[in-house]
Amino acid sequence: MDFEFEWDLEKAGRNIDKHGIAFEEAATLFAIDPNSITLLDPRGDFGEERYIEIGFSDRGRLLVVVYTERNECIRIISARRPTPQEARHYDQG
Repeated sequence: MDFEFEWDLEKAGRNIDKHGIAFEEAATLFAIDPNSITLLDPRGDFGEERYIEIGFSDRGRLLVVVYTERNECIRIISARRPTPQEARHYDQG
């Protein structure tokens, strides 16, 4: 399945500075990890539904990617390494 991605370039730069993860790498987990987990982001009302994807990137790193869907496109909002609880959640499937 082909996915289209978009993101804010300034936000992408800040994400690299803060978490050391490029959105280009984060986008790879959607296509390569068949065991990735998708959750509805419970943190609040952002005016749109946001999702949390936990899975492995093409670099073999377990990542947490927050995103929304706009016009049939995945808009990446942030990407980071998982907390221990999130990693366990992924391991438990």
